[in-house]
Amino acid sequence: MPRPMTVPEREAFLSDARVGVVSVDDEDGRGPLARPIWYGYEPGGVVTLLTGGGSRKVKLIRQQGRFSLTVQSEAQPYAYVSVEGPVVAFEEGVDPDERRAIHERYLGAEAAAQVLAETERYARTQVTIRMRPERWSTADYSGDHS
Repeated sequence: MPRPMTVPEREAFLSDARVGVVSVDDEDGRGPLARPIWYGYEPGGVVTLLTGGGSRKVKLIRQQGRFSLTVQSEAQPYAYVSVEGPVVAFEEGVDPDERRAIHERYLGAEAAAQVLAETERYARTQVTIRMRPERWSTADYSGDHS
């Protein structure tokens, strides 16, 4: 049986480098839009997305003013954290230091430097979205129920 995570556990889990799935309600009734994404999070803070400004995902997040993000462990013991909340900042463009930090989080410094150089032109079309986690859902199948 899974158990819910404690606040420190869920925040630590979300702050690990995991690929998230961002979901947002669709305006035309096709159901929610869900897309994989890299993100930033520090315990007690906001979830930060850096993404292409012209995407359908961004359009829907602007319209809805909120989104959810789910992250999971893909190997045993399975666990997940899902957060949902309002957008608290929508910024045109991205801070180069923040962009570098997120790429290094997922790729390491050397590979991140290469990708950042190759995608510099794309960075000018990106936006920064910040969401304050309001609702949390968690499950931990580790069996550690102490």
